[in-house]
Amino acid sequence: MHSVCVYCGSRAGADSAYADCATRLGRAIAERAMTLVYGGGSVGLMHRAAEAALAAGGRVVGVTTELLMRREVAHQGLSELHVVQTMHQRKKMMADFADAFIALPGGLGTLEELFEIWTWRQLGYHNKPVGLVNCEGYYDGLLDFLAQTHEQGFVSPDMLGLLLVDPDPQRLLDRIAGAQPVSEDPWWRMRESI
Repeated sequence: MHSVCVYCGSRAGADSAYADCATRLGRAIAERAMTLVYGGGSVGLMHRAAEAALAAGGRVVGVTTELLMRREVAHQGLSELHVVQTMHQRKKMMADFADAFIALPGGLGTLEELFEIWTWRQLGYHNKPVGLVNCEGYYDGLLDFLAQTHEQGFVSPDMLGLLLVDPDPQRLLDRIAGAQPVSEDPWWRMRESI
């Protein structure tokens, strides 16, 4: 594994522990000689993760849009900064650059990115690990809801199992690095259960 795409908030959040998690994840990615790929922002947890990786001597690749460049929220000190026209192009490029995906605490954009990349894995568009840092229990409510989606017959245990969850960023990175690719098409097993 050479690169990790990090999804996280463009805000810092109400708890300083979130910024600490972002810092620890960015530093851990750099210390493992991996590239951090992210949305290219200079604000919030995005900024904290990128700065921590850069400070640890890591390589950081940002992908942003022309609109966000005009709003001056792009980080100007990255190893690489790619500017595309649309959010769809941005997300596709980030996915292409990454060998794995990790979501930290964040808002609507983070949730949308996490669910999209997880769905792409479910459908077989990629076979890369997807993880979630449940820092200070931030995602407890979401994880309860996901359990409900299984209980109500909408999501199989196999699909839920594709998301690796850990409260500790370093431990999650270790789990992702050791994750074995799914050898069979998970969509096939889902079709069998319909």
